[in-house]
Amino acid sequence: MAGNVVVVGAGLSGAVVARYLAEKNYQVKVLEKRAHIAGNMYDYEDDHGFLVQKYGPHTFHTVKKDLYEYMCHYEDWKDYKLTCGAVWGGKYTPTPFNFTTIDTFYPEKEAEELKKHLREAFKGRSTATVVEVLGNEDPLVREYAEFLFRNDYAPYTAKQWGVSPEKIDPSVLTRVPLRFSYDTGYFDDPYQVMPVHSFTRFFENLLHHPNIHVKLGQDALKRLEIKDNQVMVDGRPFDGLVVYTGPIDELFHLQYGKLPYRSLKFEWKYSDKDSVQNAPVVAYPQEKGFTRITEYKKLPMQDKPGSSYALEYPLPYEEGKDMEPYYPVLTKESKEQYAKYKVLAEKVPNLICCGRLADFKYYNMDQALERALDICQKL
Repeated sequence: MAGNVVVVGAGLSGAVVARYLAEKNYQVKVLEKRAHIAGNMYDYEDDHGFLVQKYGPHTFHTVKKDLYEYMCHYEDWKDYKLTCGAVWGGKYTPTPFNFTTIDTFYPEKEAEELKKHLREAFKGRSTATVVEVLGNEDPLVREYAEFLFRNDYAPYTAKQWGVSPEKIDPSVLTRVPLRFSYDTGYFDDPYQVMPVHSFTRFFENLLHHPNIHVKLGQDALKRLEIKDNQVMVDGRPFDGLVVYTGPIDELFHLQYGKLPYRSLKFEWKYSDKDSVQNAPVVAYPQEKGFTRITEYKKLPMQDKPGSSYALEYPLPYEEGKDMEPYYPVLTKESKEQYAKYKVLAEKVPNLICCGRLADFKYYNMDQALERALDICQKL
């Protein structure tokens, strides 16, 4: 295998590190198992002319100017404020849940009383996590959180993660706050954008360098293994650097058992209607099987008749089957299990593991970018 750096995976983490090393005059070979670059951010034009995202919805958002500016080196971006919602009992509410949610599900008098109690309980604050609201001493406030938990968080979590909400790491439940206002929008970050052309174009530009050589359809684990704390490639010791972004347990032959990752199955649909739901991404916590629907016509808004959309069905990831690992299932047990794999990885001097799967962390896009850039600085 020619070159002194091998990067496994052409997603965000691998591509960012590959570009950095290429600019430092390393010869970088990128091995990608799939038939395309861009990892789970891969997008393409479907048969109806809509730009769709093959692996579920992505938008770029961050509070950090330097991360936004990095993205701007490789693609043009336009402002895009994502709106999301949830439907149960035949009623639609924006998410994160806000005062419109209360007006939708409570009689007027009770709604006004509840809003007053929330403002009092969280004085000076515009948001709080559902975990905080569940633990509040005001019974009315707590009852509201329990109502949301019962109708949305619990059934959605059970479907999405395949475990009960009590077992899942609290960081998962705190990702989306409750709002104490009528404000909408899924994120509050100052930088919220979508690519002018596509995410795939961003990756094409990022990987376009004479020192980067991308090989698609290459299952790196058929050529690369760790033996006696040394990287072996095609059965021979490899002295160059290896950057690995795949599932860390598979790199070590499931030595400490299989880490739990969740996968997704998508059911793609097209409608002659110009709109099929109130927001681009809507959760359906009480529907059987699927968790949410993404209407790609609105992500970003595309001025064409009809609409392309996808239903999202979570399922456990199984190695060797025609599926991709998407999310690490973070529980107390799985984090302890990952820690053992991390120790193994740290014993290999020329191996770097990074990314959502290799770090076993539920990164947002900007977090994955920041982690990759941190690795670049250390290199």
